[in-house]
Amino acid sequence: MWQRRAFLKAAGAGFAAALLPRRAEALERAELVFASSIQKREGGFGAVLVNEAGAVISTVDLPDRGHDITFSPATGQGVVFARQPGTFAVIFDPRGAVKPKTLTSVEGRHFFGHGAFSPDGKLLYATENDFHNARGVIGVYDVAGGYRRIGEFNTFGTGPHEMLLMPDGETFVVANGGIETHPDYGRAELNLETMDPSIVFVDRRSGDLIGQLRLDGGLHQLSIRHMAFDHKGRVWFGCQFRGPAVDRPQLVGYATRDGKIQLIELPRTTLAELRNYIGSVAASADGGLIGVSSPEGSTILAIDPDTATVVASLGLESGCGIAPDSVGLLASSGTGALDGLAGSPAPLTTFELNFDNHLRLLRAV
Repeated sequence: MWQRRAFLKAAGAGFAAALLPRRAEALERAELVFASSIQKREGGFGAVLVNEAGAVISTVDLPDRGHDITFSPATGQGVVFARQPGTFAVIFDPRGAVKPKTLTSVEGRHFFGHGAFSPDGKLLYATENDFHNARGVIGVYDVAGGYRRIGEFNTFGTGPHEMLLMPDGETFVVANGGIETHPDYGRAELNLETMDPSIVFVDRRSGDLIGQLRLDGGLHQLSIRHMAFDHKGRVWFGCQFRGPAVDRPQLVGYATRDGKIQLIELPRTTLAELRNYIGSVAASADGGLIGVSSPEGSTILAIDPDTATVVASLGLESGCGIAPDSVGLLASSGTGALDGLAGSPAPLTTFELNFDNHLRLLRAV
């Protein structure tokens, strides 16, 4: 994890010295540092670094609404991807040593809000939409070449959203949401009757398809969006249902690379609270807890992946972002709240900003 001392060592004396006094004090008090896209209450958008005690350390302006943030394991550099169907990605140095740089998606593609670096930090990969052909791709960017786009892979589906690099460092797992969109129609979903969501495993170097998993039982309208690894290496995923609002299908499950995929059985009362919408999935630091959120239902759950049961819950208005802290989980909300659950000692705090969908813990490099 990127604890305060590691952050200060990486940032250098100039970073803290350049902060306004109040923000330097926030960094001084921090044990952990988190990042999130935000919506400013005075208008405009940005990305922010905060501590677990409820204070802002630094901010980066964005041209429009951002979504998720990924960090290079080699340099610590961050990339904020635009909310779909956005066309920008902003690269920034959390330590403030390099001026932010904005990428623009190439013609015929837009970003889908998520991405990942290669283990050596030399390549950036982003989920993108080939909207003329209604297919998902993984855009490949050369970091040393100024983030020049050097190719793309097929995601073997439509509407890819989150992608994760597996622990082997060689395989991507991608959540194909199965929903067709086109920038000419904004965020309208164009194929709800014929959706085809899937989880795919893709070779990071060749782009070859290793495996593709689909849910059975007429669940083609259960869009798979977000994922996290548990301590056994299984891929936990959360879904958003696009079928009749009166239906209450299960929304959380796990998959394995050897071909297993299944939903877990959450109680009907819990499903009612989730309102057919999981907005984020994250694992605790040891992978022994899986957090899922429903901003629609203002509910955060912590699930024991061994028993597939809910072990803690938190009511948080518009709560969506989840990240691990030292012992539990931390959740952020669209109303500016930050709160801990499942053993986290973090107190409920509020900010003068609105957090967007995802919260990320910075890790030391």
